[in-house]
Amino acid sequence: MIDVLAALVPVFAIIALGAALRWSKFLTDDAWRTVERVTYFVLFPAFLFGAIAFADFGSEPVGRMALLLGLAMTAMAVLVFPFRALLKLDGPAFTSLFQGAVRWNSYVALGAIAAVLGPKSLALAAVAVSVMVPIANVLCVGVLMRHAGESAGVAVLMRLLARNPLILACLAGILVQAVGPTIPEVASTTVGLLGRAALPLGLLAVGASLDLGEARAKPVPIVAASLLKLCVMPLIVAAGAIALGIESAAKTAALICAAVPGASSSYILARQLGGDAPLMANITTAQTLAAMVTMPIILWVLA
Repeated sequence: MIDVLAALVPVFAIIALGAALRWSKFLTDDAWRTVERVTYFVLFPAFLFGAIAFADFGSEPVGRMALLLGLAMTAMAVLVFPFRALLKLDGPAFTSLFQGAVRWNSYVALGAIAAVLGPKSLALAAVAVSVMVPIANVLCVGVLMRHAGESAGVAVLMRLLARNPLILACLAGILVQAVGPTIPEVASTTVGLLGRAALPLGLLAVGASLDLGEARAKPVPIVAASLLKLCVMPLIVAAGAIALGIESAAKTAALICAAVPGASSSYILARQLGGDAPLMANITTAQTLAAMVTMPIILWVLA
């Protein structure tokens, strides 16, 4: 338990630093949005491409891990639907609950995997992103279209997926890994340098996005989304890992991906497609704060 806690403390310390920097007005809100944009469109795609394209997966069961994460997200999506009637939520509020239960923060997962398993296991994080990001986008955009009251169609979903830089970077990395072309050393070094910058800047941006300004208005969906994402999702993944015979680093990486809080980008999607954006911001903030306690316990007990 102490080892896991010690590994995760630096991750959440950087998140806290990001929150403190925003609170102190070290950067303006526009500057933070620029940091988020550079990280999302340049640095993190570079990391994903390099982690997949140049990885030696060895004996890790990446196929079974990918299957596990995909099935777990689908199971969570099914599980969350009865909560709309149970909690008497309107359509936009339900979409925020759904996103909070299904989506995950890949920056926190990346930092936690690097801290707990070491840099050599970051390829597992890239595999997780290549599976979970497309599934999360399809599920969440579909639910927003159906329940948020905005007029949108399949074309919107396809456009979002086709323009997603994380999906494109994963596809490019998979192509290089499968075909095996020779990449010049100067190119691989450049990609590696860009990728290493993604983790600290991404975590700082997560901290800067924290906001509990209207948490008292709708506490019940915030608590429900946090319990589903931080407690139930890891239990689903742990049970699936046993069923699929996944052990060692792949199991721990999958549990980390399941135990991380929701993604701050959920707020942007909620705002674009008619969801309850303030509730979404409060859910991701509450989950991030709660994950400081739940993640060490989950990994200690289940991993």
